[in-house]
Order: sequence, then C-alpha cells, then structure tokens
Amino acid sequence: MGYRAVFAVREFRAVFAAHALSTLGVVVAEIALSVLVYGITGSPLLSALTYALGLLPYALGGTLLSSVADRYPARRVLVVCDLICAACALAMAAPGVPVVALLTLRVVTAAVAPVFQGTRAATLGDILGEGELFVLGRSVIRIVGQSGQLVGFGMGGLLLGIASARAVLVVTVVTFLGSALLLRLGTLARPAGPGSGGTLLRSSLSGLRLLFADRRIRALLLLSWVPPTFVVVSEALMTPYAKGLAPGWLGLLMCGMPIGAILSQSLAGSLLGPRGRARLTLPVALLSSVPALGYFFEPGPGWALLLQVMTGFGIAYTLGLDQWFVAAVPEELRGRAMTVMTAGLMTAQGLGMALAGLAAEFFPVHQVISGGGAVGLVCVLAVLHLVRRSEGRALSPPAAR
Repeated sequence: MGYRAVFAVREFRAVFAAHALSTLGVVVAEIALSVLVYGITGSPLLSALTYALGLLPYALGGTLLSSVADRYPARRVLVVCDLICAACALAMAAPGVPVVALLTLRVVTAAVAPVFQGTRAATLGDILGEGELFVLGRSVIRIVGQSGQLVGFGMGGLLLGIASARAVLVVTVVTFLGSALLLRLGTLARPAGPGSGGTLLRSSLSGLRLLFADRRIRALLLLSWVPPTFVVVSEALMTPYAKGLAPGWLGLLMCGMPIGAILSQSLAGSLLGPRGRARLTLPVALLSSVPALGYFFEPGPGWALLLQVMTGFGIAYTLGLDQWFVAAVPEELRGRAMTVMTAGLMTAQGLGMALAGLAAEFFPVHQVISGGGAVGLVCVLAVLHLVRRSEGRALSPPAAR
C-alpha cells in the first residue's frame, strides 16, 4: 500500500485539490499583505508583523474554537472557513483600508486556520479510515503544505512583479472560493460527531481538559510540538546568517528545509510500512535537532544548505506519530484533538522563532542556532521518556452531554 491507494479515494482527491488551492492562497496572501502594509507605512516592523500574526492567533482559535470541529458537520465547517478567508482577503484588497483593519483581518484568518486544519484532519479519518491510509493521507497534506510554500513564494513574487498587492489579494480570493467549491461538491455530507453538545466555549475547554488529563495523549501532543519548536530556529535566523552572501543563496537556504521534509515524507510513506515508521518515530524525532549543532562551526553556504535539508528530513517522524495519535484519541474527541494539535504546533513554532530572534540580539547567530539544537536535544529526550512511559494507555470516551 502506498500513496497511489490514497489517491484512489475520490473524496481524498477533492480534499487534496482544495488543500493545494487554499495553501497557495494563504502563502500568496501573506506576501501580498506584507508588501501592501510596507507600502502604506514604510515600517519593516509592521510588515514583519503580518507574518507573525499568522501564527500567534492559533493558540486562541485552537483553545476557544476547537469544539467547532466536533460540534458541526465537517463539510460545512470547512466550506465556511474557506468563505471567511475569501471575505477577509476581499476586504483587504479594498482601496483605502487602514493598516489596523488589515492586521485585524489577518488575525481573523489566522484564528480560523486551526479550526479548518483540525476539522480537515479529523474528516480524513472518515474518508480514509483510521489505519494506513489515514497516515499516508496526513503525509500528503503535509507535503502539499511544504510544496505550497515553495510554489507560493515563487508565484507571489511573480504576481507582485506584474500587478499591485491589492490585485494579488483578489487572486487569493479566487483560490479560497475554489477550495470551498471543491469541498462542497467533492466530499460527502456527514453529521456532526456525538458528544458535541453544550456551549461552544464550554465544549472546547472540556475537550481540552480531557485531552491533557490523559498521559498518552499529553505525551503525544508534546512530541508533536517540542521538536518543531527547535527545528525552526535555523530557518528563523537564516536571513541574518546569510548576510553578506550572494542574494541567491538566501532563497536556496530557505528552500532547504521544505525540500528535506518533502523528500523524507515521500520516501517514508512509499518505502516503509506502519511498523517501520513506528520504529523510526522516536529516533528521527531526536535526530531532527542534530543538524543544527553543525552551525557551531559557522559552515559556508553549501554546508549550511545540506544542514537545512537534513533538518527537514527530521519531519518524517510525524508519520509514525500520526498513527499513534489517531489510535489514542476517541472518535468523539478527534476533531478537537486535531485542532489542538495544529494550534499548539503553530504556536510552538512561533514561540521558537521569537525566542531565537531575541537570543540573536545578544549572541552570534551561529551560536544561537547550534545552542537551539543542543537545548532541543535535551527537551526532546525528556519528551521521548514521557512517550515511552505512556505506552499502552488510552483515554476512555467521554459520556455524551
């Protein structure tokens, strides 16, 4: 069984195409909004804030809105989220919109993102089942996300070379609407899951308590969040590290990690079965922090590119993690669990980037990157200990409310 079996499922093909469109829309919109804000204000800080605001609201949306994924039919949630993003992008493109409103609209789309991604991850269980196909389907979604960054940055740069930032934002409206149409026509209408009563906030917080009260799920959530917190350090500091190099090197170095992630997940999904991926999960999670240690020697651009690709290879541990996570979480909590996992991941990456930038204000960049790798090794070792201790434990399904 491999990726071909995943694409044989008609509904998954619709989800795949919709994800590709919405990913391009998100990446291109980020670039266009950054250019638009910088053009209005001339402020590098506010321009950079448009990217940061894409990560910070994940914690809010994932905590307070997580039960949306279980409370309402999945197809409806996905379509409405796409329509909200399309409406926000269209409002951003309107002439004369003040910067405060632009940044507020960015926060809205970022708060919606974990709900959309958690619901999509949960509905993959309905479309593909909870076994091998689910793991491979999640892998494909991640590969599309990494590929979308490469294609989206290139497409955004090309579009901004021939059109204004506001016109490019209108293009992203089309991608979100296309994604909504594919999901509406290409997936089946399924009822909301059981146990999703009560108020939205109460249901979200109750699900959060249940997830963190279970030792196994708590350990797997930490395994999902901790390695990426340190993996992103080198990426976050690549611009100052590449200072003084030929301009083309920065682009190549930024592509290194996505390329490694795409290659490793494609190979692991194609060549390894569930047992092989499970055996490699913990070692690969630990090794994801090792390449950063090489920055202690201030490598040249060629060696730095190799280190970035090797860092990206560490993302392959998530295939085994996915099969453990879906086995540990009851169906009644799957949507909330996937939303919380996604929100925590993005928040952890944003925190890692922020701390790396702060540390680089006081220490040389290459030392911060290598130091992040060393701290990452220690933290990941602690998480692996928790994961091993939690083996064999599972959360009992919650009583229907």
